[in-house]
Amino acid sequence: MSRLSAQPRTPAPPFTPFTLRGDVERPATLTVADLRGGWEQHRAEVVFDCATSGPQHHSFEGPLLREVVLDAHPVFDAQRRKDRSRYLVAVTGGDGHHTVLSWAEVDADFGDVPVLLATGMDGRGLDAAGSQLVVPADRCGARYISAITRVWVGAWPVSV
Repeated sequence: MSRLSAQPRTPAPPFTPFTLRGDVERPATLTVADLRGGWEQHRAEVVFDCATSGPQHHSFEGPLLREVVLDAHPVFDAQRRKDRSRYLVAVTGGDGHHTVLSWAEVDADFGDVPVLLATGMDGRGLDAAGSQLVVPADRCGARYISAITRVWVGAWPVSV
């Protein structure tokens, strides 16, 4: 028997949390269960037009990204649209993939895109796999981020 097979296996964690940090007053660490229990769940039927494997049809459930971020109290001036419009949301996944969205894209006063932090996919919970970013309007799944590890919210610097 090899030494590797004699090693005890570490069980997978029952949930995969992610951090919500950046220019927010209330940073948080959240699990799929937190997302499912803390915010209204929305459903999105999505078709990703994958270049290598053709169209992929999926059904996702989860809270809106903007609702979760708003509960963290971003430090922008909510009354000033131009202040809100310079904020970004960066999302990183467990596999190293990441993407950036503008706050204006998800803000109800601007693009109002219903971006989800998915808690379920195709009728199955994502508790062990971790939350997934879903941008339903995207034709390809390039901004689909699985096993989210970090959500960062911040302002584009005024002097670049």
